[in-house]
Amino acid sequence: MPSCDFKPEEYKGMSKERIMEIRRKNCNPMTMKITYYKKPVFLHQGYMQWLWDFDGNRYLDLFAGVATVVYLTNSGSEANDLAMLMARLHTGNFDLLTLRGSYHGGTQQTMGLTSNSSYKYPIATSSGCTNVHGEEATAGTLLCRPPDNVAVPKGMGGAVQYPKNYLKEAYHLVRERGGVCIADEVQTGFGRTGSHFWGFQGHDVLPDMVTMAKGIGDGFPMGAVVTTPEIAASFAKAFHFNTFGGGPLACAVASSVLDTIKEDGTQQNSHNVGTYLMTELAKLRDTYEIIGDVRGKGLQIGVEMASRDPLSPEAMSEIFEDIKDMGVLIGKGGVYGQGI
Repeated sequence: MPSCDFKPEEYKGMSKERIMEIRRKNCNPMTMKITYYKKPVFLHQGYMQWLWDFDGNRYLDLFAGVATVVYLTNSGSEANDLAMLMARLHTGNFDLLTLRGSYHGGTQQTMGLTSNSSYKYPIATSSGCTNVHGEEATAGTLLCRPPDNVAVPKGMGGAVQYPKNYLKEAYHLVRERGGVCIADEVQTGFGRTGSHFWGFQGHDVLPDMVTMAKGIGDGFPMGAVVTTPEIAASFAKAFHFNTFGGGPLACAVASSVLDTIKEDGTQQNSHNVGTYLMTELAKLRDTYEIIGDVRGKGLQIGVEMASRDPLSPEAMSEIFEDIKDMGVLIGKGGVYGQGI
């Protein structure tokens, strides 16, 4: 090989045996499967196209991206798409359930999970996906099919909050029929609800899979699927990789985001500011008939503009313009686009 004038630092970390022990205990089985080598290469440092192992041996890096301990992706749509595949492989079931008004991505597969017509095109999307409404998700629909997926809080649906014990009952019924539960935490994760780091924690449930994006990289393109060792083992039956998922830059950004969340106390800030905002918005609701409802948790808050009927798109557009002219930028959601 060509010579290289870069001199790597001497490795002084833990032993190879200890690293292998940690990998076997914590990594998904596919991580071990795609190393290719009978004797693993323990890489220590890199410089341009060169890599060095613990013993100072130099290698030319011609690999593309592969899966790591958590399944890292580039977006929430990609994460949910992957979670659908993993759920179906693990359970042997095909049907998936999401809630009316939900949004889970813009790929052809995840559009099947998405029920908000604003984000759908007039073409066939992923089959096997059913959007249920209200108590159907914990009653008749679950009794007639074994679903793979029940998602958590509806952000794009207007920050709709679940009734007490709703998710507990839904999770129980899904698992009773051989399904798995997926929590889409793209909008609710990373402390946004204030009381908990993850939205599902506020409902005292533990999903089989958690998908995340947006907040994981504070706007940088990154997503992830976190699952159980059992589901990961089912997924390891074939070869899966993601060329750009889990790249060094994305991981460095995500690591810095986690540090910032902890150091700046952003979760507590979501709780404090969100509580104040909900209180003040409730006063406006009680004063103005046009505000039909104020709901949410932490800094995921929805204000529904309606009296007897949803406010017209034209009226909503005027409100958006007025709020923007006052120096405040907000988002829009809700089944009929009447939530802010």
